[in-house]
Amino acid sequence: ELRADTITGSDGTSPVTLTKQSAAKAWANHNNTGTVAVNASFNVSSLSDSGTGGGQLSFSNAMSDAYYSATHGGNQSGSQTAMGGVEDNIFTGTQAASSVYVIQANGGSAADFVSVNTTVHGDLA
Repeated sequence: ELRADTITGSDGTSPVTLTKQSAAKAWANHNNTGTVAVNASFNVSSLSDSGTGGGQLSFSNAMSDAYYSATHGGNQSGSQTAMGGVEDNIFTGTQAASSVYVIQANGGSAADFVSVNTTVHGDLA
């Protein structure tokens, strides 16, 4: 039996590297209405507003490269759900090792959502 409150890398400060596992390397619950804000997250340092429906999440610890998997979806209002994604006619952005752009759309038009959930899988730098 192993019980621990905190596990860190051998340097005493960095997170433990997961090997051969597909645990999320970053996730965030955030909003894009009014003043954008991250409500809860792991390995996310900030969220910037990129216009209607768009935002950029920056990572606290960068990914090893820009070839990771980022998925997200959200809720536009209290009762309506739509999936997010990148649509060239609405928004273009570059996925980078240090950040990911997210876009929410409903019916083909960019829209700010009250709740957005983003998850990132890949390798940390």
